[in-house]
Parts: sequence; C-alpha cells; structure tokens
Amino acid sequence: MTWVSWRLQRTETLVAFGIVALLAALLVPTGLHIASAYDQDRVADCIGKNTFACNNAIESFTARFDHIISLVGWFNLVPGMIGILLAAPLLLDLENGTYRLAWTQGVTRKRWLAGRLGLAVGAALLAALAMIVLITWWRSPLDHLRGRMNTGVFEFEGTTTFGYVLFALALALAVGVLWRRTVPALVVGFAGYVVSRLAVEGWLRQHYRAPLTATWPARSNGPDLSHAWVILQRPSDKFGHPLQASLLFRDCLSPTKCLAHKTVGYTHAVYQPESRFWLFQGIETALFAGVAVALILLAAWWIHERAE
Repeated sequence: MTWVSWRLQRTETLVAFGIVALLAALLVPTGLHIASAYDQDRVADCIGKNTFACNNAIESFTARFDHIISLVGWFNLVPGMIGILLAAPLLLDLENGTYRLAWTQGVTRKRWLAGRLGLAVGAALLAALAMIVLITWWRSPLDHLRGRMNTGVFEFEGTTTFGYVLFALALALAVGVLWRRTVPALVVGFAGYVVSRLAVEGWLRQHYRAPLTATWPARSNGPDLSHAWVILQRPSDKFGHPLQASLLFRDCLSPTKCLAHKTVGYTHAVYQPESRFWLFQGIETALFAGVAVALILLAAWWIHERAE
C-alpha cells in the first residue's frame, strides 16, 4: 500500500521539492554573498552602537541587498503552493472514483486513508523544514542587525512554516472532499490560505499579547527598538498622546527644528519586543496547525463515512 501511495503522490511530491530546490538555487549564492559582505565590512562590530559611522555602515550594508530582501516577501506564497499541490493526488482520486479500485483489493478504508494522508502530510512537513533551514541560514546576518519579529521575517523562521503548509494542505483537502472538484478546490484552498495569512499578519498577530509602549524625549535615544516589531512610532506629548498636525509645525522654521520644539518634545512607540519571538511562533503555529488538524480529520471522516 505504501508503494502504491507513493506512486500516486510521486509527481506532486517531486514538484514540491523542486520548488524548494529553486529557492535554494536563488538563496544559496546570495546568502554566501551577504555573509561575505557582513564579515568584510565588519558590520558585526557596529551592533548595539548608535554612532554616525555605525549607522551609515549598517544602512549601506542593508541597502546593498534591498532588492533580494524585498523579493523574499513573495516566498510567503510558497507554503500555500506546496500545500495545495500535495493535496491534489488524493482529490483527483476522489473525483475520478479510482479509490474504489483500492478498496476492492483488500485494503481497508482506514489503511488507505492513513497511507494517502500520511504521505501527503509527511512530504509537506519535510518541504517546510527545508524552507525553514534554508531561509534561517540565509537571513542570519540580517537577523543580527534587525531581529526576527518584523513582518516578512517572522513568517520564515521558527516553526510557523509548518503550520502554514499544513493549513493550505488541509483546507484544499476539506474543500475538495466536500466538492469533489479538484481544480476549483485547489483554487479556493489557495485563496483561503492567502486571505487567512493576510488577516493574521495584518491584525491578529499583534494582539497575541498586549504590545508594550514607551515615550521618551525626542532628543534622547530612547529604548533600543532595532530588534523589536515597531507597530507604531510618532511624535507625541510627554503622556504619549498624538499631536495634531497644526501643532507639529507651529512656530517652526523647518521640519527638523519642529522635532525639537517644546510642543513636539517626545516620541511615542508601540511595539512587540524580540523576547516574545518564540511565544508568538508557538501561538501562530498552534493556530494554523490546529485548524489544519481539524480540517484533515473532517476530510478523513467524510471519506470514510460518506464516500461510496
């Protein structure tokens, strides 16, 4: 049964790992280049130093790789692509009715389900692990400078990728089992994955725990937020209250002088500290993986009880 399941899942599994291989072909050469520049420019010596020379060195280093850093944001689509791809063979089997042949060959429904679902889930987790290891290594020098809490970084390191790929796989399976139409189910599954990710990243994640706040005089350095996820930062009064635009430039000769004006003497920030990285990783992984498990169980029950 395992061999038959592999034969049915083989093409999609190889394509999924081919996608990961393409990522490696892009990230390995650029990762080596970033690491080399990080060492040669002695950027590590500037970590934690708020000097003009160090600020320029860090800014120059990150500016050199802005194009590839911004490109990595699109990799958020990859777990969804892998998930729905690995769901496709089982959905095709159900749509075409070929699963009935296996059930007439002495294979029980439970064993058939365990083999098909187990292989799909295992391949999804292996692909997610490969992505995590690859991108964590690639971003290592940048993490030393900017941390891992910001959107566009948080999603690729830690454990959340496991939850993402399982969620996309499970959502496509659940829709496909109920609908019995493979292509529409994959489209709906991928769309649901994208919408769910955007909702979590844009709104829910910042509320996993109440964010911290800080207000400090504009002329001082304030807390070190270089590794934090800064949700909001603005000029304020000493109580952290936002200032009206008319007050920002009242009696000021230039925008720079306005920042030092007595009415604009403070900065207020709302942020999530880097110390919460693994807590947030655990919450988000549990969220997506928990929903995925529920959807997979629903799909398995529906096939076992309702498929004829």
